[in-house]
Parts: sequence; C-alpha cells; structure tokens
Amino acid sequence: MDLWTLEREQWNKGFACLCGVDEAGAGPLAGPVYAAAVILPREMEIPGLNDSKKLTEKKREVLYDLITAQAEAWSVAFVTAEEIDGLDILNARMLAMNRAIEGLPVKPDLCLIDGNRDHGSRVSIEAPHVTIIGGDGKSASIAAASILAKVSRDRYVSQELDTLYPQYGFAKHKGYGTKAHYAALDQYGPCPAHRRTFLKKWEARRQ
Repeated sequence: MDLWTLEREQWNKGFACLCGVDEAGAGPLAGPVYAAAVILPREMEIPGLNDSKKLTEKKREVLYDLITAQAEAWSVAFVTAEEIDGLDILNARMLAMNRAIEGLPVKPDLCLIDGNRDHGSRVSIEAPHVTIIGGDGKSASIAAASILAKVSRDRYVSQELDTLYPQYGFAKHKGYGTKAHYAALDQYGPCPAHRRTFLKKWEARRQ
C-alpha cells in the first residue's frame, strides 16, 4: 500500500502542513505513555517505513535516526505513571498526544491521529485533526510517529527505569505484564514507576 495516499487526499483539500500523531505504551503495567508528532517532507522516501509494531527493534532504531534527521519537524512527549493513575489511560493518551503536537516548532494545518478516539472524559485533542483507524499502517506520517513514540519509550524504560529499578527486568519486558514481571512484583512489590491503577488484579490476587 502507498503510505502517502491519505496525505495526498488532505493536501488536495487544502491542508498544506500535515502532522502524523501516534502513541506507544498504553498497555504496560509500568512507565509512562509516550506520543510523537511528525511532519515529514512531502512524498519523502523512507525505505521500510511501516507500523512500528510490525518492525524489529533494530529496524525501528534505524528508522528513528532517519526520521529525526530528515523530518521537517518532530516532537516526542510523555505522561507519567503517576499522571496516568490520576487520569486514566485514555485521557493520558490524549494528553500525551496534545503535548507532542504542542511541542512542534511548526503549527500543523491538520493532524492525522492514529485510532478512533480523539477525546477522553477530561482531555480532548485540541488541534484540528482527523482520526484514522489503523493509521500507523496506512499513513507515512503516522507510521513515522509510531516509530518515534515506540523507540523513545523503549529507550527510556530499558535504560532509565532499568537502571533505577534493576530487580524488575524492565529492559526485557518494557513494563508489559509478562510472567517474569509479575514474578518480580510478587517478590518486590510495586516501585514508583508502576501504574497502581493497572495492578488491581494483581493486588486482588495477593489478598
């Protein structure tokens, strides 16, 4: 599939500056949720560009460097585990995407948002936008954003969090609820990086 088809449709409607937006890390038990906003040069050729989930870690790292070097503008933002607990994950995702869009040095005419949600109960996407289900596999801009969000989050969790809390093995599972992660929780209990609202089932099992 041509990843520029959706962008062309919007350019033809008069939206000159398009920005792809996606988030990463909604599901893990620990760590922040990240989002990225990317404005690519028109029809930029990026070999191997795809939804970040369909790429190997090595390929994502290569594409991350390529995108950040050649994008017209890009921004990465996050919402902490504590903020996620204070809101909920849907509102936190919207907040992360808002922060990424606001962090751009250029104001886009239209944001292409991955997924079918543009608001939670307390936070809405504020910039002009359209939502695209499966956008990270259909749009070059969203695919680029998905890679920046995923790589940024993985780097933070596997480097920063793993160094702070080595007993949990964050570098291996990236905060997701693996068997090893639950075993570490059973042994050590939660750390400040854990999302307490995501541990309800684990806590109930322990009682």
